[in-house]
Amino acid sequence: MIKTVEATVDEHGRVRLAEHVELPCPRRALVTILDEEPAPSSLETTLLSERALAEDWNRPEEDAAWAHLQKDA
Repeated sequence: MIKTVEATVDEHGRVRLAEHVELPCPRRALVTILDEEPAPSSLETTLLSERALAEDWNRPEEDAAWAHLQKDA
C-alpha cells in the first residue's frame, strides 16, 4: 500500500500529518520538504476571519433577521 498524506514539518523537524492515518503496523515513510509555507489550517482561517465577520454579524439588523429562530424565553 502506498498512500500520500499532506503534512507539516516544524523548525524542530516534528512532522504533523494533516489527517488521521491508521495502519495495521509500523511502516516506513518518505518525507519530501517543499520550499513553501504551509497553508493556514481551517481553524486558523476561522480565527483570523472572526473580527471581520463580527462587524457584520453583530448588528441590530442581523438580530432582527434571525429573531424568528430564537426560542421563546
